[in-house]
Amino acid sequence: MFEKLTEELNSYIKAGVPGVDCIVYKDGKCIYRYFTGVSDIETQTPMCGNERYNIYSCSKIITATAALQLYEECRLDLDDLLSKYLPEYEHMTVRTENGIVPAERQITIRDLLCMRAGFSYDFELPMVKKCLADTDGLCDNREFARYMANEPLLFQPGERFMYSICHDILAAALEIASGESFAEYVKKHIFEPIGMNDSTFLLPESELDSICSQYEYFPESGELRNATKRIWAQNGKNRASGGGGCVSTVDDYIKFLEALRIGNVILKKETTELMTTNQLNDRQLKSAHENLYSLGHYGYGYGLGVRCPMGDGRQTDFGWNGTAGTYAAVDMKRNMTLFYAQHVLNNPVQKRRLEILPIAQDAIDKM
Repeated sequence: MFEKLTEELNSYIKAGVPGVDCIVYKDGKCIYRYFTGVSDIETQTPMCGNERYNIYSCSKIITATAALQLYEECRLDLDDLLSKYLPEYEHMTVRTENGIVPAERQITIRDLLCMRAGFSYDFELPMVKKCLADTDGLCDNREFARYMANEPLLFQPGERFMYSICHDILAAALEIASGESFAEYVKKHIFEPIGMNDSTFLLPESELDSICSQYEYFPESGELRNATKRIWAQNGKNRASGGGGCVSTVDDYIKFLEALRIGNVILKKETTELMTTNQLNDRQLKSAHENLYSLGHYGYGYGLGVRCPMGDGRQTDFGWNGTAGTYAAVDMKRNMTLFYAQHVLNNPVQKRRLEILPIAQDAIDKM
């Protein structure tokens, strides 16, 4: 039944991805698991299925879940001003064609979750470099957020969607709302309750060797180069990046997706429904589709930290993906979850891997 999916995954190996791993659950049971290739090109170590990956932006769903847990406990409101938790964000400025002007309104927690606060993903900004220089590269979430408050926004808060460091700033705000470090909060309230024992937002240096070898693909030459196992652009050794700092495994992450699908495990069902409801108006949605064109998210809306269905029947899943190749999906209509992992930056199948979900959905529909 899943022969076409296996064929698709094998084609990624032929395209230059060293190793792939994919898992599909239906009605709470694993109905497909396939991994092939090698976890390390130099040693030709075969994939074994328990590799740890830098999951990059698949971290965002975890961060959004943490925020919504605090929302359920009335320790944070979605329309709270960011400055309630991080006072340095009370008086922001915006870069315009006519120079730098004051922000017309303050950033809210909802703006951060919905990627409409006005930030960018430019790690070459002066304040990013100053933060790293001033802290000898050791900055944590709060320090990073404090420096970024001095960078003018690219647009007025709420004006449009832009994929950015919103979830990194959110992680710093969650530390104030929870009274715990972000990494510790997630460990205690998400990872430990559902048995994600190989997942963390701050990997100890002693465990770096447990990470699957990470590569970077160069399309001009078709070459794969071994990259550091560390998270690309972490921007602070002590910073648990809410936007891209999680290390996890396929077996761990599917537990997380299953918990969201089932409901009343780490989030109430009604909260997951809120999370997966489009939060963007027409103008914001237009900018989201333009901004995410390269990621191939056609026909989706954007909820609280996830791509989500628009209710028109074109798409039935919610989830996200990561820059080194991870891809996560929860399809409530089919009672299915899917997670795919690989470890190649600038990877050659970044858009092609979006075919994994429809192929799996088709296989399930034929069961």
